[in-house]
Amino acid sequence: MIQLNCDMGESFGIWEMGEDKSIMPYINMANLACGFHASDSLTMNKSVKLAVKHNVTIGAHPAYQDLIGFGRRSIPSTDEEISAITLYQLGALSAFCKTQNTKVSYVKPHGALYNDMMKNDDIFKAILKAISSFDDNIKLMILSTPNYKRFKKIASEYGIKLIYEVFADRNYNDDGSLVSRTLENAVVTNKDEVIRRVKILNKYGYLKSINGEKLFIKADTICVHGDGENALSFIKGLKKVLN
Repeated sequence: MIQLNCDMGESFGIWEMGEDKSIMPYINMANLACGFHASDSLTMNKSVKLAVKHNVTIGAHPAYQDLIGFGRRSIPSTDEEISAITLYQLGALSAFCKTQNTKVSYVKPHGALYNDMMKNDDIFKAILKAISSFDDNIKLMILSTPNYKRFKKIASEYGIKLIYEVFADRNYNDDGSLVSRTLENAVVTNKDEVIRRVKILNKYGYLKSINGEKLFIKADTICVHGDGENALSFIKGLKKVLN
């Protein structure tokens, strides 16, 4: 069955983002921010406890060190730096998980780091290297594209298994990449359209690109952004479709 995942734990200090307490009971996987694009030590601890309470699988959501830009800006980095920031954030979240007798099961890079990973094999390999050096039982979540098998081959060289992710509320280009957030049509805000897209994906195995091309992709999990205006409504609707 296709799992539901959500980016969560993205509050910071007195600033609150998302509806984590309301959304957590409806999802299978929580991608928890690790302090570089959002979150802080207290938020991370609370987020882990909330995930444990609702029996939700925990994933680390590392990013470039960019609190001001919410991790949506690429920061030129060496491969060593990419591995180091991934390991740093994975380790921090793992510490909070250990205190709650749970663990980080997968890594899903955030924002610009996620996009850069999909476009640059060196960045992809640097992230795989960091995960493998920490615990090769931890999986890596990536954007599912028509050429997903190529990424699987690279990941296997590091002993890492992949989780293929589809975005229910994002539009796709013809090559399977996401439409840039700088464009007005990047995000799908209509609930009925999101539900329709997921029904087609679940039944026929494809999504349509922004130009109507059929993209046949492997879907292990579907992401709905927890900071979206209609996130809770979307997730409840998707839960019914997938069940």
